[in-house]
Amino acid sequence: MTTKSPTTIAVGIGLKAEHMPDIIADDTALDFVEVHAENYMVSGGPALRQLTRVRDRFALSIHGVGLSIGGAAPLDQEHLDRLAALLQRFEPAWFSEHLAWSSHGGACYNDLLPLPYNPATLVHVCDQIDVVQERLGRRLLLENPSTYIEFATSSMDEGAFLAEVATRTGCGLLLDVNNAYISAVNHGRDPWDLIVALPPAAVGEIHLAGFAEDRDAVGDRLLIDTHGAPIAEAVWDFYRRTLRHLGSRPTLIERDQAIPPLAVLVAEAQRARSAWVDAAAWTEAAS
Repeated sequence: MTTKSPTTIAVGIGLKAEHMPDIIADDTALDFVEVHAENYMVSGGPALRQLTRVRDRFALSIHGVGLSIGGAAPLDQEHLDRLAALLQRFEPAWFSEHLAWSSHGGACYNDLLPLPYNPATLVHVCDQIDVVQERLGRRLLLENPSTYIEFATSSMDEGAFLAEVATRTGCGLLLDVNNAYISAVNHGRDPWDLIVALPPAAVGEIHLAGFAEDRDAVGDRLLIDTHGAPIAEAVWDFYRRTLRHLGSRPTLIERDQAIPPLAVLVAEAQRARSAWVDAAAWTEAAS
């Protein structure tokens, strides 16, 4: 069975171990799957054999969580070498990472931590991305984070920062619509401000996920990026509006906690596919 061409990619899901037998055995109505790079940065074994079988059937997106592109320290060259070997082995349609940091002073943290958006950080992030893209020999897609605090030293809007990174480095952007919505609600902003600030041609992939809701210390609404719930209706509405603005983009459904049956995720992926059709029809009618 041949791999689906990246030119036909529309919707996919994050690949989970509990779904692996069904993904390999069934002709699932998906166009691609995504895996976290750090789960496969080994030289051999059953995980790589299974992923090879999946790659024979589906296009692949590899999503990194450990480069710490925003960290103060230089990039971990050993990590980068192992990542390069993985990408060379599987030749994914996309490779993506986060606009965040997750290590400092030799310690690694189980989170993707935010950055101040200012000229100094911009130069540092661009330098790091240049190193990554040069070493990997491919374009990186940089993902916007979900945030819960902002830095007093920030002097740029998130959208302007991301747009400038893409312009200076030639990297692409992974637009996480859920993250954009979460951050905007948490900081009292309009999420649409981020979308219109991004250069449309730079957006190479979209992520959709679910969130949890709480209240902060003063009783204001607080959204938490859990990847553990169905996609909220407000995020679906925001996604449809985004497609009308950008045009169709490959879209991934993320679920990393409370993993449901595969059919549930495939149904969400099909809902994203339907949003593509609706957005295309709206665009045609408006032209």
